[in-house]
Amino acid sequence: MVSVEALATGVNLLWVLIASFLIFFMKAGFAMLEAGQVRAKNVSNQLTQSLLTLCVGLLVFFVVGEGVARGVGLATGADIPTLFGYIGGDLTTSVNWLMGGMFAIAAANIVSGGVAGRCRPRMYVIYTAFITAIIYPIAVGLTWKGGLLAQLGFAEFAGGMVIHGMGGLSGLTAAYVLGPRLGRYNEDGSANVIPGHSVTLAVLGTLILAFGWYGFNVGTAATVFSPNGGDIALGSFAAAGRVAVATSLGMVAGGLAAGVVAWQKTGKVDTLYLANGMLAGLVGVTGAANVLTWVGALFLGALAGAQLPLVFDFVENRLGIDDVCAVFPVHGSAGILGIVLYPLPYVSTVGFDPGQIAVQLLGVVVIGTISVVGTYALFTATTALGWARVDADSEREGLDIAEHGVETYPEFASPDALTDSAVRADGGRAADIELVMAMIRPEKLAAVKEALTDVGAPSVTVTNVSGRGSQPAKKGQWRGEEYVVDLHQKVKVECVVADVPAQEVAEAVREAAHTGEKGDGKVFVVPVSEALQVRTGTRGTEAV
Repeated sequence: MVSVEALATGVNLLWVLIASFLIFFMKAGFAMLEAGQVRAKNVSNQLTQSLLTLCVGLLVFFVVGEGVARGVGLATGADIPTLFGYIGGDLTTSVNWLMGGMFAIAAANIVSGGVAGRCRPRMYVIYTAFITAIIYPIAVGLTWKGGLLAQLGFAEFAGGMVIHGMGGLSGLTAAYVLGPRLGRYNEDGSANVIPGHSVTLAVLGTLILAFGWYGFNVGTAATVFSPNGGDIALGSFAAAGRVAVATSLGMVAGGLAAGVVAWQKTGKVDTLYLANGMLAGLVGVTGAANVLTWVGALFLGALAGAQLPLVFDFVENRLGIDDVCAVFPVHGSAGILGIVLYPLPYVSTVGFDPGQIAVQLLGVVVIGTISVVGTYALFTATTALGWARVDADSEREGLDIAEHGVETYPEFASPDALTDSAVRADGGRAADIELVMAMIRPEKLAAVKEALTDVGAPSVTVTNVSGRGSQPAKKGQWRGEEYVVDLHQKVKVECVVADVPAQEVAEAVREAAHTGEKGDGKVFVVPVSEALQVRTGTRGTEAV
């Protein structure tokens, strides 16, 4: 017969495992968020970085990191029986290690967003190993493993400083040492906007991370059941409810606050700031979610979101640091604010305690110093060895090709050719075969296709392109900053004809694509000297 204690323990361990799986799923969120905020030519590189961080980080934390964390706790007086005691340990030890490993790779992944677009893959491996073997375990040893900061009363619930503050400071330091991406700053120090390629992926990543955050925070809070005189009583599920509410309120308050501040600056509702603000709000409540009142959750979440546009502007324009994915304002400053300010009046159930604020500040200084000094030393040494940053040619070409030999979007790498034959350069007219090529507005594609069918020329090749002509430039916005959009999205439509007059086809395209506004596009009729059907080898008009 299963004892009440054994049943309660089993359910509690299952809960920790489920929370660990949710945190693991956050890796997909990191990958999508960062991929969306880099250029299209660097997407595969960023995805590779996320995979390497997972594989290297979890392995290194298993072999080294957990032992270092226990050693730091032991060296500073924590009651831990043996170093590396988790190897071959009981079920509870193994499950707890898994959650710790998920936290470790989350901390390492934060750094990758700051150094995107110019970091070598070998450097991903080096800094991931360094963070999961040394920096993060030291922070854990000083706090959650009962080390010196814990003994002084430093309160850290689910990683506001140990994970996010540490990761944000490390990312900022690494970005500083590596230097900005090519073209990010002008000679006078003014910044140029380098927009990411997909707001869609960035928002998808945000929502995945927000979902996984419930594992991050609520998973840290709860034991589902506890034995109570032979009966099973609800364990810390009341605390779990408090944490779930605080997490949710911090998230929405952060998104709205960042959106309002960005709107005040630009007069527009900025999608990326709204998304980044949600994450900053989550970070802001993570360090104290177990003791926050609902007022406190809204306050810290809103404060973390509101500071985001301001701190990003400071980092970009005052410090001149190219923090690609805004890792410092999202994770660093937001985490620090949340971990320091939670003892303010009405913010938490702790009540106002100046002494606690002083202890929290001390913890931030200690962990922050370890993060900054360790990261600075690592990136300075590897930069001197030529291991950290790619060369200028590779950066211009894109890291996908230069470092991985792939195109994330190969179908858009170059326009598709309809034939292998060269167009006659003398302007002469082929007797029987002509190519009608048009650049049109994307929204006119359906009408053009229908018009081609009506004139008996239904075969068509369509390519997404961008270009400029008489259409005026527009102002785009990326994370609240304007930039000139002088290359406009168009669709290139190509149709080879032999038995239908090319001029009739061209006129049909013109009529279907016409709006009367600048930017309608152009139609070209080009003679084709030869056509060759791949399947049969047929040439000339029969091939068309």
